[in-house]
Amino acid sequence: MDTKVLIFKENNIEKDKLREVAEVIRNGGLVAFPTETVYGLGANAFDENAVEKIFIAKGRPQDNPLIVHISQLDDIFPLVKEIPSSAKMLMDNFWPGPITFILNKETCIPYKTSAGLETIGIRMPSDPLARALIKEVGVPIAAPSANLSGKPSPTDINRCIEDLEGKVDCIIGGSNSEVGLESTIVDCTVEPPCVLRPGAITIEMIRKIQPEAYIDPALLNKADQNFKPKAPGMKYKHYAPKASVIIIKGEINKTVEKINEIVQNYIDDGIKVGIMATDETKTYYKKGEVISLGSRSDLTSIGRNLFGVLRTFDDLGVEYIISEAFEEKEYGLAIMNRLNKAAGYNIISL
Repeated sequence: MDTKVLIFKENNIEKDKLREVAEVIRNGGLVAFPTETVYGLGANAFDENAVEKIFIAKGRPQDNPLIVHISQLDDIFPLVKEIPSSAKMLMDNFWPGPITFILNKETCIPYKTSAGLETIGIRMPSDPLARALIKEVGVPIAAPSANLSGKPSPTDINRCIEDLEGKVDCIIGGSNSEVGLESTIVDCTVEPPCVLRPGAITIEMIRKIQPEAYIDPALLNKADQNFKPKAPGMKYKHYAPKASVIIIKGEINKTVEKINEIVQNYIDDGIKVGIMATDETKTYYKKGEVISLGSRSDLTSIGRNLFGVLRTFDDLGVEYIISEAFEEKEYGLAIMNRLNKAAGYNIISL
């Protein structure tokens, strides 16, 4: 398959290009496009054959549900049976933005899109190009992240091309994703609402609107093979680079000491190793490939850079990546959720 790549300049959404891309989706094709979270791989959410192409292109497990993207609030009403008051209040506060709501679906959403579930995740992205594309297409767009299944999600167009060239009809974009981690997912089919995947909209932010909202206990454990995921990324090892990832969890001085010890042992064995550090600690590591994720005082920078850094280590050909851990509260919970899955929960606690 020949993949067409179209660059859109920031604040200049060229209508002719947009119409061309929208036609691809209306005709049952696949388009990778930017959102504020990560790049998505989109198809007509109502077209089972088109949705099947997403699973094939990504190598995605068939029981991993997709998220349906809309451009305005009115688009949601034909897609779901009801919108509970708790969901409406959260939508009013956080849409458009990096948050997805799980609701009971209407029959117009095929089971292929919902992975056999009676529920579906709905999101209204804030990225102007994403919303313009959805509006131009005229139907909701089903879109997981635009990467090969299991790899770190792409936050720039070049990583989409790296993974999907020759597998999809079109790749569009230009700017990097602002957030860098996938959306928060909130199950609003239960009361109070339950967070199934942490993201930039944190549980603390959600509780300001819905004080009783809680985090699914499954987030704290590895799901077994009989677990039926209600939201993307709950079951499988995810966000993983080619290298093996090890997380060192503990007081920062002891963490630095332990990482230096591990790195030296790998180097002594002739193994190339990378270190995911922070601005505060990067100078303490003298050996190995050292990359800072950003400052601990600005966790948004850590989230924005995480997937890109994991992919950069793949470019460097390291066999192991040793990462510092972060406190699992507020935005740190989302960062550690992705890191834990990238590492397959390979954690050394000090």
